[in-house]
Amino acid sequence: MTLQILVYGFVAAVAEVLGGVLVVSRQTWPRRVQETFLALGAGFILALVFLKLIPASFSTLGETAALYMLGGFAVLHFFEHAIVEHLHFGEEIHEGVMVSKAATMSAFTGLFIHAFFDGLSISVGTQFDAFLGLLIFVAVLLHKFPEGLTIGSIMLSGHYPKKTVLLSTAGIGLATMLGACTVFLFSKVDAKITGMAFAFSAGTVLYVGASDLIPEINKSKDRIPPLVVFLGMVLFYVSERILEGLMR
Repeated sequence: MTLQILVYGFVAAVAEVLGGVLVVSRQTWPRRVQETFLALGAGFILALVFLKLIPASFSTLGETAALYMLGGFAVLHFFEHAIVEHLHFGEEIHEGVMVSKAATMSAFTGLFIHAFFDGLSISVGTQFDAFLGLLIFVAVLLHKFPEGLTIGSIMLSGHYPKKTVLLSTAGIGLATMLGACTVFLFSKVDAKITGMAFAFSAGTVLYVGASDLIPEINKSKDRIPPLVVFLGMVLFYVSERILEGLMR
């Protein structure tokens, strides 16, 4: 199981770096496509949280699960929006927006923390239940590529050299791996502690979908991405049915 978690973390990190590589290579990537990735990820994540993660948390911890989920939601909000400057997640940066060095470092810090909790969610989710862990991995993977586009665009807007831009995307990918490596910590504690960590991570996943992704999608001037959110929910249902069949 440890190897499986590390592979999940590595694949998610690679997807992050690929987004940065695309930005550095100066190949065009239509905004609608980026928003579509984000919308699919948002719909998938929200369906995952409400249909699987929340029920599983209450099943394990009872009413106490709500406290840990609220804690996960609050902690990620605190780090992303109280400690660092407001982060426009998933938004491609254009000339004149967030070009200062301080702003780029602030955005990098916010995404680094966000990515760490992505990896943490994969780790504790997979230890809690292998099937749930797989679904969490798919949810994370869906928004990793546009996340790489985001940090790459931000760093370029700060007039950093290409090498620094690539290192920044690799850094965000590393944060995901660090989160996944918490498997070495949580594998050594009892099931109750793992259950608490799982409920906490469920709160962070809810935050990513509801607070990071949905608001950015709703800003879109294109009507398609908001509709794709519902497609993401359907994708979750279909993926769950297919994966259940394969794992039987």
